[in-house]
Amino acid sequence: MDCKSVFENVRAASREFMAGYSQEKVNGILLGTADAIGKNSGRILQENAKDLAAMDKDNPKFDRLRLTPERLEAIASDMRNVASLPSPVGQTIERRVLPNGLELSKVRVPFGVIGIIYEARPNVTFDVFSLCLKSGNCCLLKGGSDAEHSNRAIIDIIHEVLKKEGMNTCVAELLPSTREATEELLHARDYVDLIIPRGSGALINSVRENATIPVIETGAGVCHIYFDEEGDLEIGTNAVNNSKTRRVSVCNALDCLIIHRSRLADLPHICAPLIKSNVRIFADEPAYAALDGHYPQQLLSHASDTSFGTEFLDYKMAVKTVGSPDDAIRHITKYGSGHSESIISENEENCMKFIAGVDAACVYTNAPTSFTDGAQFGLGAEIGISTQKLHARGPMALEEITTYKWVIRGKGQIRP
Repeated sequence: MDCKSVFENVRAASREFMAGYSQEKVNGILLGTADAIGKNSGRILQENAKDLAAMDKDNPKFDRLRLTPERLEAIASDMRNVASLPSPVGQTIERRVLPNGLELSKVRVPFGVIGIIYEARPNVTFDVFSLCLKSGNCCLLKGGSDAEHSNRAIIDIIHEVLKKEGMNTCVAELLPSTREATEELLHARDYVDLIIPRGSGALINSVRENATIPVIETGAGVCHIYFDEEGDLEIGTNAVNNSKTRRVSVCNALDCLIIHRSRLADLPHICAPLIKSNVRIFADEPAYAALDGHYPQQLLSHASDTSFGTEFLDYKMAVKTVGSPDDAIRHITKYGSGHSESIISENEENCMKFIAGVDAACVYTNAPTSFTDGAQFGLGAEIGISTQKLHARGPMALEEITTYKWVIRGKGQIRP
C-alpha cells in the first residue's frame, strides 16, 4: 500500500465530508454498522481466531485481542449509543458582542484527520470509527500486526456499509501493520492533524518522541486504591477485587493497594476474594507479615523496588503500607501515571485531602478504578484515556476530538 496516496485520499475525503456533513447521514451509517456487526459476527470471530492462534495465551495482550459474541454485542451497543448522542460539530461554546458591535462566537469544529496508533485491540477500530465519524473527523487507523486479520475484517465491514450509504470509504482507512507505515504516519504533517496512540508505555513514548504532528497521549494506567484508617471494610474489599480482577489487561485495572497501617489486620479479608483469581501479591514488609499464613504462600512475595510503579496488566498487585493520607498521596505522586486513583474512607476530610492532593485524570472516593471508561461516563465510547493536561484529560469522546474556530460577524466596522 502506498501510504502517501492513502493520506492524500483521506485528506480529500475530510474536506468532502465536512462540506456535506449531516448528522442524519452519519447516524444512519453508525446504526447500519452496528447492525452489520451482528450480521457478520461469525466472519469477525473467524478472523479474530487467526490472530488469537498466533499469540501466547499467557500474553497480557491476549485478553485485549480476544473478541467474543458478547463483546461484539457490547461494541454494537456502544456504537448505537454514539449515534444517539448530539454531535458537537457546530456547537457554540461561547458568544459575546464587543463594544464596537462585532459579534464573536467560539464554535466547535472537527480536527480533520486523526491518526490512531494502537496495539492488539480490534475493538478500537470500531470505537475510533464511530467517534470520529460522529464528530466530523476522518480516521487513519494503524493497528498492530497482532490484530491484523481482525482489523482487516472490521474495516472491510465498515467500508461495505459506507458504500451502501453512498459515503466515500476514505473517511476511514486502515494502514499496513508495519513499522514503516507507523513512521510515515508520524511524519504526515501535510495530511494528518492529530495523532493519538493507544497501548503500552513503550508505544506511547515512541510516538511522543518521534511524531512531528501534535499528539494526545493516552498514557499507561498505574492505578492505586488507598484504604484509609476510616475505610469501610466491605466497600474496600469489593472495590479492590473489582478493580483488580474485572479485566486485568485494561488500563484502569488496579496495580497497587495502599493500606493504612492501622488496618493491616483487615488486609487478609480485603485480599481474600483475589485468591479465586490467583492474584499474585508483592507486599512490603508490614503487609507481608499481615498476609503471611492467611494468603496462599505460592501467591505471596516480598515487594521489590520494581513492584511499585509497574502497570502489571496481569493477575498481579503490589501492596504498600502507609501511616497517613499524606503518605498515600506522596506514594501516588512518585509512582502513579496520572490515570485513575481511589480512596476508600468514611472520613470526608481525608477524602477531600485525597481529591485535592492527587494529580490524576480521574480521582474516586469509595469506588473502584474500573469505572474509568467512556461508556461508563455516559460518553458513548472513548478514543482513549488521556493522562496529559493539554486540551483533553480522562476519557476522550466526541467533544475531546474537536477543536474550535472563532466566527466574527460584522456590519462594516473597521479597526481604528
